[in-house]
Amino acid sequence: MSQTDTQTTDILNRYLFNDKHVRGELVQLSQSYQSIIKNHHYPVGVRILLGELLAGTCLLTATLKFEGSITVQLQGDGPVGYMSVNGDNKQQMRGIAKVVDVENAKDAHSLQALLGKGNMIITIKPDQGEAYQGIVALDKPTLAECFSHYFDVSAQIPTQVWLFSDDNNMRVGGSLVQLLPDGDGSIENKAQQHEDFEHIAQLTNTIKAEEIFSLEAEALLYRLYHQEQVSLFDPQAVSYQCGCSSEKCLSAIAQIEPTELENMLAEQGKVSMTCDYCLTTYDFFADQLKSFISKDIH
Repeated sequence: MSQTDTQTTDILNRYLFNDKHVRGELVQLSQSYQSIIKNHHYPVGVRILLGELLAGTCLLTATLKFEGSITVQLQGDGPVGYMSVNGDNKQQMRGIAKVVDVENAKDAHSLQALLGKGNMIITIKPDQGEAYQGIVALDKPTLAECFSHYFDVSAQIPTQVWLFSDDNNMRVGGSLVQLLPDGDGSIENKAQQHEDFEHIAQLTNTIKAEEIFSLEAEALLYRLYHQEQVSLFDPQAVSYQCGCSSEKCLSAIAQIEPTELENMLAEQGKVSMTCDYCLTTYDFFADQLKSFISKDIH
């Protein structure tokens, strides 16, 4: 792997325009995305949209100013029943899609063709404090526009999101620019801030997929904003983290009635659980489940 590939793989960059009321983000993903779709055999359109959802969730997570987790779920009445990505402030991500109509999903590529009529549900759970949820309709042409709309509705802060996919090389990426409200709140000040935002959004709109997949962040930002003063912060690594374990499976098994557990062991010789996300199967045998089976049952 070349140095460029290494530096543009699974990295999120935050940056600030020094003389503008605007902040930005850039995310470039490959290994984490490949780990999420591995073994699932999703149709092309499904895995592309799941990749865009992953990139968009990374960008959204990076806007949060606390430790905690976030889940972005798409639900609809189309060939894909739901799609979900969740992660945390450490940019540890996982994702899944549930295809309910495989035949119609094979040739579907647009957001509406895949999800039909539905919603994007965003659940944010701070480690400290109450969880909260935002819901927006999937009524925009692209997922990127739905993310932008979510920011407008929930935070009421002008935000624009761009999402990119390279299915041949299994890579996804995205960019975000957001207005930073500041100053005395005067009409003149607000007008200047919105002018700054529109200017940066227009520059960012010239970004090309091949650029986000081939250039390091610094080179890409220079190409986009070479006439602007940009401060680039330390990059943050993005990683795939499924989170499943034997311990979590055993916690779930503990909720099963002892008689049912005994019947399962009698019929199959074991109790098996498969993780929906990574498809790892965990097998548990009678000696491991003794404590879950009532001593009164013989």
